[in-house]
Amino acid sequence: MSTPVGDAARADTGAAGADAPRVVSLIASATEIVAGLGMGERLVGISHECDYPATVLDRPRLSAPKVDPTASSAEIDRGVRELVRDGLSVYRVDVDALQRVRPDVIVTQDHCEVCAVSLSDVEEAVCSLDLPGTLVCSLHPGVLADVRRDFRKVAASLGVEERGERLVADFDAKLADVRRRVEESGVEPVRVVMLEWLAPPMVAGGWMPEIAPLAGARPLIVEEPGRFSQVGWDDVVAADPDAVIVLPCGFDVPRSLDELEDPAVQAGMRRMRAVREGRCFVLDGNAYFNRPGPRLADSAELLAAVLHPDAFPDARERYAGAWVAWG
Repeated sequence: MSTPVGDAARADTGAAGADAPRVVSLIASATEIVAGLGMGERLVGISHECDYPATVLDRPRLSAPKVDPTASSAEIDRGVRELVRDGLSVYRVDVDALQRVRPDVIVTQDHCEVCAVSLSDVEEAVCSLDLPGTLVCSLHPGVLADVRRDFRKVAASLGVEERGERLVADFDAKLADVRRRVEESGVEPVRVVMLEWLAPPMVAGGWMPEIAPLAGARPLIVEEPGRFSQVGWDDVVAADPDAVIVLPCGFDVPRSLDELEDPAVQAGMRRMRAVREGRCFVLDGNAYFNRPGPRLADSAELLAAVLHPDAFPDARERYAGAWVAWG
């Protein structure tokens, strides 16, 4: 793999002194942001989804999903919809463990009630505890500009504003480098459909329509940054992409390959010309594309390497394990 923006493993060793805040991160991207700011050793609790960097994986897990994450895409979708329909949270916060670690700062998000522990979940937990003065830092990453803003917001909440500016600068420099290499190679943009869920099919929105052009791709169906779009297989087939990118939210490559064994999903996928012609690629959505942290910049390089291998031969090999051709 390439070295992530912010070099979380290196930055984690440069944490602030003993007076720095005790931090709980209840969203995986925030854990990566905290580590990228060199504050990883200040983490005293993380979410059930946090899996990077390795240096923080021994911290207490303070959340859990109410829907079985090992279930099929269709079962997960059905379970989440039922909880949301009934006005219930999709996640549990371990309030007793939260009280024990006594954080000064809790980082969560208010962008998606489905993707991670939400602001309302955290506010409800904090209200029931004796945590006077605890700051709740809530992130709202909808597009790339929001991601940069959230880097700065986390940095400010931890009292390391200058580190936030450096993290943003590193992030932008990596994106600019990917764009430069694509432009200098002279490749034509590849028309792509990016699927961030398979049952039912959903097309990636958010920051993905911004990342795709940097990587030499032209996103179809969802062309502007913003919310994803649930579609039917007829819609995807009608778009007739030159390549199909499969990067389900929260799934790594092996898990996505399992989902592609579903007969209904296969039937829809194999109707597409790109799939029949061998231009379908499964990418690690969990580690990269779905997670609005520093590694989004690496996501652009990974996508470019998959679509334009001659222009990114070194990157394609370095990301081995984060993508595979399917068909």
